[in-house]
Amino acid sequence: MKNILLIFFAASILILGYREAKAQNDTSSTRVLPSPLPSPPFPGSEWDGAPIIGTANDETYYPLQKFLHLVNKKNRIKIYGWIDVGGDLSSSKKSNTPTAYDLVPNTVELDQAVLRIERDPNTVQTEHVDWGFLFDNVYGIDYRYTIAKGIFSDQLLKHNNLYGYDPAQFYALIYFPKVAQGMLIKAGRFISPSDIEAQWAPDNYLYSHSLMFTVDPYTFTGAQATIRLNQYFQFEFGAHAGNDVAPWSNSANLNGMAMLRWVSKNNNNSLYGGITSIGSGYYTNEHENLQMVVETWGHKFSEKFHMMTEMYYMWQRNAAVGGTVINGPEEPYFMGTGIGAIVPGISSMVGFVNYFQMILSTKNYLSIRNDFLDDLQGIGTGFATLYTSHTIGFVHHFNNIITIRPELRYETAYGNGITPYDNGTKKDQFSFAADLIVRF
Repeated sequence: MKNILLIFFAASILILGYREAKAQNDTSSTRVLPSPLPSPPFPGSEWDGAPIIGTANDETYYPLQKFLHLVNKKNRIKIYGWIDVGGDLSSSKKSNTPTAYDLVPNTVELDQAVLRIERDPNTVQTEHVDWGFLFDNVYGIDYRYTIAKGIFSDQLLKHNNLYGYDPAQFYALIYFPKVAQGMLIKAGRFISPSDIEAQWAPDNYLYSHSLMFTVDPYTFTGAQATIRLNQYFQFEFGAHAGNDVAPWSNSANLNGMAMLRWVSKNNNNSLYGGITSIGSGYYTNEHENLQMVVETWGHKFSEKFHMMTEMYYMWQRNAAVGGTVINGPEEPYFMGTGIGAIVPGISSMVGFVNYFQMILSTKNYLSIRNDFLDDLQGIGTGFATLYTSHTIGFVHHFNNIITIRPELRYETAYGNGITPYDNGTKKDQFSFAADLIVRF
């Protein structure tokens, strides 16, 4: 019954959005609205990570491509990447979990080294079909969060390795300009929509991530169609094998997706959300099958101040405490191996995060993040409790190659007698962390 109601809800949003979009006359001679955010200093110039049909491709060429003499604007193939090294001083001694990414306390670590090969289709033109692709290779600690069962996943799920490799994204793109005002089809493995936070360091406001980002889907493998109706409305429809799982895995489940993106005429407000996963919802062969409804809201107060807010509700059926099972040996940085207790029926999680940004200069900004996660039955973090975290960070770009991001953070659990931090010994955690991003 819940799935039927959610499908009806998603269909209603899409129908209302379509009617509203048809009612607005898109008389502008341009394909896109002026970008709401300056980039730099911010990670991007648009409100969210959705593909914006009609946007001109980025023609920035980093040192590797120049060194290889592969700068060719005609074929538009780009090869580049980045290295992200970070460290922290934490009140925890063994592990920073349930915090994601900066996993090991009081040390310096290679978070991610990424090599990307891509070709962007030209969605500005409206005359001919175009194509593209993207292939991301990541090595570092962060593979633990991007890995999908069935794709080199034994590194984590069987061995609990601290460092590893993951082909985190590999997909093909086909652009059809004559469908509505453009349709972009993506097929392969891709980052799940619609998150403020992203898996890749250069795309995030801060070094660390919110607690709610620790437990939500990272990647999907399937197909997704983005359809532009006008400058203000885009729809997304898709199907995938479930969160962080390959279609050929014994944990794969067919899930549908339906999303709507809207921006205001002045581009000072944006809404992007819907259902990212809807299917049977059954936890399968020691792996999560998260069902998810999500909404993000971007708002610009002035040229110096803006915020991003995200909310989600996720649920599963007959899930295990702690989520997807890691069967490798216990290690100080992660002791939660083995399957947890099965929770009969529906288990759920609720998340909320707000980012507030202030521009200090063309190379600097300040970011304040407040978030909470209510892991009602403990299926995400292993502890049935409400969490909050509060972070303030400063970001400085030395140039378009080198960036640093120091921050201060406090997080805590509110359950009576619940101690999820430092391998189940503390109820809260203080940390000072910073990372260095170098593009190549």
